[in-house]
Amino acid sequence: MIRVFLFFLLLFGLAAGFGWVADLPGTISVSWDGYVWEQPPVVAALVVGALLAVFLIAVWIIRVILKSPQIANRFFKRRRQDKGYAALSHGLIALGTGDAKLARRHGLEADRLLSEEPAAKLLLAQTAQLAGKDDEARQRFESMLDDPETKALGLHGLFVEAERHREPVAARHYAEEAAKTSPGLEWAGKAVLGYQAVAHHWDEALKTLERNYAAKLLDKKSYRRERAVILTALAQKLEDGEPERAFSLAKEAHGLALDLVPAAVLTSRLATRRGDIRKAAKVLEATWRLSPNPELAETYAHVRTGDSAVDRLKRVKSLSAQRTNTPEGAMAIARAAIEAREFEEARTQLKKVLQSEPTRSAFLLMAEVEEAEHGDKGRMRDWLARALKAPQDKAWVADGIVSAEWQPVSPVTGKLDAFQWTNPGTAVDEDGDLVEDSLFEAPALPVAAPAEPMAVVEPAQQDPIEETKSVAEPKTVELEAEPLKKEAAPVETAVAETKPAKAPSVAVNNGKQGYEGTTDDVHHSPALSDLPDASAKPASSEPDKEDPTPAAKAAEEPDASEDTQQDKPVSATGVDNGTGDEPAGDKEDAKSSSEMSEDDAKSEEKKADEEKADGEDDKNRPIQFPLSRMPDDPGTEDDDKGSKAKTSRPRFFN
Repeated sequence: MIRVFLFFLLLFGLAAGFGWVADLPGTISVSWDGYVWEQPPVVAALVVGALLAVFLIAVWIIRVILKSPQIANRFFKRRRQDKGYAALSHGLIALGTGDAKLARRHGLEADRLLSEEPAAKLLLAQTAQLAGKDDEARQRFESMLDDPETKALGLHGLFVEAERHREPVAARHYAEEAAKTSPGLEWAGKAVLGYQAVAHHWDEALKTLERNYAAKLLDKKSYRRERAVILTALAQKLEDGEPERAFSLAKEAHGLALDLVPAAVLTSRLATRRGDIRKAAKVLEATWRLSPNPELAETYAHVRTGDSAVDRLKRVKSLSAQRTNTPEGAMAIARAAIEAREFEEARTQLKKVLQSEPTRSAFLLMAEVEEAEHGDKGRMRDWLARALKAPQDKAWVADGIVSAEWQPVSPVTGKLDAFQWTNPGTAVDEDGDLVEDSLFEAPALPVAAPAEPMAVVEPAQQDPIEETKSVAEPKTVELEAEPLKKEAAPVETAVAETKPAKAPSVAVNNGKQGYEGTTDDVHHSPALSDLPDASAKPASSEPDKEDPTPAAKAAEEPDASEDTQQDKPVSATGVDNGTGDEPAGDKEDAKSSSEMSEDDAKSEEKKADEEKADGEDDKNRPIQFPLSRMPDDPGTEDDDKGSKAKTSRPRFFN
């Protein structure tokens, strides 16, 4: 707006001037060598202006002619620069896209057109790096060190090359040179501080940190945190050799960063060595309120040496109360309770942890409680199995490295204060199984009953069902048929082979007892050993006739006592003769042992001959058993009605 106003003002002034000249009276006369030129003032002003313009044009033409070489040189130089900058621009674009060949071609053209341009040299050096020509890249960066303007650029390039080839000594040298040349370089200051920290040169690291803060490379909060980390590391290094200086450094570090757990633990430990228990406890309490950690609880429990386990438990409870409802506090109380043999308190605290934030250490502590309190190996293994699937505990993690102890520098990148207290976050971490309340209840121990004498059961009275339960591997009894047409063995052999073991006989009358038809009649049934042997049966014209058994004779005489029945003589066939005379079998028993052995040998030879003779007849002979039915067969009703002399057998069914 002002420019428009000034333009109109100038235009108005020119118009007013021409108007004033036109209104002037008179004429202007010029005479030259007898020639007189007279014109009004307006015409004279126009002629003078035209002559002045012609003069200026002539001067410009003469000057152009005189300076034409310089003008031509400037034109071609500007054109060359334009082409060089265009090639440099295309080369940077090709370098960004990763086309090393195209970037190198444009870089060479830009370096030819722009010989003294640092950007062209940088383009060629980076192109050599991209193409893998490390020697060429290093030479080009070294050539930049001669020029003060490009020295910092060359040092940075050499620093990058040294780190790529894993040469920390050379990289640290280039970083220190760059920091001296340009103190404001951020990469140089951080690199020097990192290499000094990795080498544990903490005194030099403190000086470098001061220079970086003076150069405004980091803010005040970061400066306080990094200084606290360096002081803590230096105090840890001097803890054994110079405890007094280490205590002052650790105390300063704790003041700069209250949430730095290693600084608080180290300060408390050194204060305990000095005997300042109150200072040691206050330092731990201040850090616990900001960031609870198991190391703080462990140090707080042992802040006073010589205390009992119960005192340590009380102290840990007081520390946990300063920040309630934390898993770290519950775990600390549980550990102290186990040491103090307070298992109920340990169960209560571990239950809180396992139902809110379950971790492996909590399951392991539960297994320890089960083993220490009850010695229950089964429940202990159950908790150990659950620990395998539980999420991992918190640890110090930095750049994928998990460490059980805090470290001031990352071993991967060399970054200061890289370790953080957090979960590792691996792929194994999954939500564990649901922990129910019943798992935390202490198992009820069974009361030991007084030992009772075991009842001795005779083979004839033992229950088959109980016998099956008591015997691990049941025995298989195979019944084999024997030929019926076989001569009776001598009396001596039959008596020796068929003499049963004594068993209590039961007097059974013809009336039904209360145990018949139930499983209790097993105890009253005669033993299988009381049945007659087929080998002792005499040859008879009626082979199908069943010999009466001692049990049958006992049934026919219900009034006879057990002692009388047991003492009553039995013949070789198992049939009582009913008289008091001594049977023939008893007379044969009076033979001497030598005669019995000779008779046995003769009888065996005779049996072998008969078996060979009757071998073919036995194949076609039907199978017959010495008993009409099995002992557990109840028989039919006709059998019971037809014969009263037979013993009423107990009836039970398989």
